Amino acid sequence: MHNAMRTKRTGISGVLIAAIVVVIIVIAIAGYEVATVSPSTTTTTSTSTIVSSTTVTGAGTTVTVTSPTTITTTSIALSPLISYSADAYATETTALLTGFSKQTGIPVAPVVSGGSDADASAIEAGAPADVFLSAALSATAPSHLGNLSSNWAIGIASDQMVIAYSNATASDSAASSLITEAQTAESSNSTSAWNSFFTSLTSGSVKIGISLPADDPAGLRAWLVLEAAGYLYDGGNQQAYAATLLKSGDNVSASSAADLVAPLQSGQIQFLFIYKSAALSDGIGFLTLDPHVNLSSPSLNSFYSKFSYTDSAGTTAGAAIEIVITVPLSSVNTTEALEFIQYVVANMASLSSYGLVVSSQGLLYSSVTAPQTLPAPVQLMLTQGLLVEAGAI
Repeated sequence: MHNAMRTKRTGISGVLIAAIVVVIIVIAIAGYEVATVSPSTTTTTSTSTIVSSTTVTGAGTTVTVTSPTTITTTSIALSPLISYSADAYATETTALLTGFSKQTGIPVAPVVSGGSDADASAIEAGAPADVFLSAALSATAPSHLGNLSSNWAIGIASDQMVIAYSNATASDSAASSLITEAQTAESSNSTSAWNSFFTSLTSGSVKIGISLPADDPAGLRAWLVLEAAGYLYDGGNQQAYAATLLKSGDNVSASSAADLVAPLQSGQIQFLFIYKSAALSDGIGFLTLDPHVNLSSPSLNSFYSKFSYTDSAGTTAGAAIEIVITVPLSSVNTTEALEFIQYVVANMASLSSYGLVVSSQGLLYSSVTAPQTLPAPVQLMLTQGLLVEAGAI
């Protein structure tokens, strides 16, 4: 009898121990989390707790073990869309991204901005970028983006070069007289009046802001403006004003035209070559130049191409100012980036409120060759007539 009771108790104890071990293992497994997150995603978790019971019966005895079990639910969300923009158009890019995010729910990161060529260099060097909006078509080409160029870009608007000034400029007697000269030339558009203005502007009597051409296309275009002006107003002498300014040394440089706005406003410089849209955005005054000089009209590209700028990066011929957008091959959120491109094309007209000139169709520049193909959304926009082919990138 004693042995039988021992056997019975031993059986119950064994069952209890086995049940407890099982419960412990279940709890350990439930509490163990493994989360794998790719660079392009973020992970959020939510938890809920349920109470489960395990019933074990053995040798006439029933034991119920109750334990909490935690259930973890993991959801993966796309990381924010990362965009690089020419600093002159950071405001416009931000507005487009905000509208896109509101419409689609896709998160967007704050715009990274700088000179277009500097942006391209950063992207080529490995900086994350899903979208690149540039003030120069060349910055989206392999010559600047290297192997990360997708070999296509879409022109969405055009701009023009102006010569900006500030309240501090107007309070400087020498600079103020130049503003008057330019306004006289604007109203008459006479060759002699413009020649007088540009001769005075580059004589060394005032400081002129011109951003670094190697970093910012606005700087390169400033020198092209001076060449075109010399050709038109000084008997075909392209270097008449550019060479004089270089000799005087009164041009002040920075990585981008945007970096020179503060010195203009404080009176450290009196004039600044900048895009019209940027001058409007910054609320500063500006002098409007003739279309043959301000690089605003694609129809004058054959004339603009007479002028060029050469530096260590090579020779760049003159062309109309055009804002283009592309998706670098390094893009992580490619699907979402192409959705944004479609949104931009559909909402190009909104850019006119910033002083930009917008056409009814986007201009597709492409050097894509087989076996590569254009992304399906780009091809669809072309088929739908939202884009028109405009030549090689």
